[in-house]
Amino acid sequence: MGTDTRSPRREPAPDGLLIVDKPGGWTSHDVVAKVRYLAATRKVGHAGTLDPMATGVLVLGIGRATKLLTFLVGCDKSYAATIRLGASTVTDDAEGEITEATPVDLQPGALEAAVAGLTGEIQQVPSAVSAIKIDGVRSYARVRGGETVALAARPITVSRFEIRDRRSVEADGIPMLDVDVEVDVSSGTYVRALARDLGAALGVGGHLTALRRTRVGAFTIDVAHPLSDLETHGPGELPIQ
Repeated sequence: MGTDTRSPRREPAPDGLLIVDKPGGWTSHDVVAKVRYLAATRKVGHAGTLDPMATGVLVLGIGRATKLLTFLVGCDKSYAATIRLGASTVTDDAEGEITEATPVDLQPGALEAAVAGLTGEIQQVPSAVSAIKIDGVRSYARVRGGETVALAARPITVSRFEIRDRRSVEADGIPMLDVDVEVDVSSGTYVRALARDLGAALGVGGHLTALRRTRVGAFTIDVAHPLSDLETHGPGELPIQ
């Protein structure tokens, strides 16, 4: 008789929440697929998508805890971001092609006034390259198919929009301004759209060049685990809450 060389079946991870620090370049689905393997179960989901270029807090539900994710999707979130003023892009972030570039020479106080205008309860038009469905088709799919998409504005709350740093940069010979910000926002807010709207308010265009989610509800970045650390754990050893 032949020898059975199949790996022994691994016991799945216990039910609960796993807080991951998503690396850049990974989609949220990539992280879910990785954790399905690490946790030895198909029952893994996440509470709120992060774009591939973004890093930070991604809340995963494992096993029966996937039912809790519905309640976490609507939580407020916090982000640290860098906005480049002086250029607009198709995607409102650095992943997209630049559509317009304008030299930046702001008057004193102009940036602070524009930020104040985007703080509080506001109406926001989501980024056209988003997962919102129009007649059953994702908006990003329509844009990539060459369509011009106009999404309806929706109410959001930006409870904090704080400028942390600013520095002059040059791109293709054009003077621009990089602004580091921290924001606390309601569920459904597109930080990419905040970057776009800040640039529009200043008349110079804007897009997001870096994004890190630092909080989802009560879960902060200091309790998030890098994927590289989780790879050293067996299913029963994962730091599940």
